[in-house]
Amino acid sequence: MRNKSYHIHKRPKKIDPNKSVEEILREIKQLPSKGSDYRERSLKIHGFICAKCGREFDYKTRHLLTVHHKDGNHMNNPPDGSNWENLCVYCHDDEHSRELLGNYLTGKK
Repeated sequence: MRNKSYHIHKRPKKIDPNKSVEEILREIKQLPSKGSDYRERSLKIHGFICAKCGREFDYKTRHLLTVHHKDGNHMNNPPDGSNWENLCVYCHDDEHSRELLGNYLTGKK
């Protein structure tokens, strides 16, 4: 059974009331995007192939590949990629629906 982790969101910094909307938006756009960082690393490490069905993708179809966290913890992103596997959207959906079905059939919440 996988351990469920819940996302812990940090409180946003207080906004300086003296800044204009344009300045605030400029600062937000400069913040690093954490979500896409591990995806790009996983694609580099594991390649453009689904770990479950073996379907190969190219640069144009790579949007159909998702990164699945093996332990279910989206915060566990080791630099070696050991907690990730690239799955096509179909296999990723199947992976998560199997867990839901199994929980339903066993009476787990």
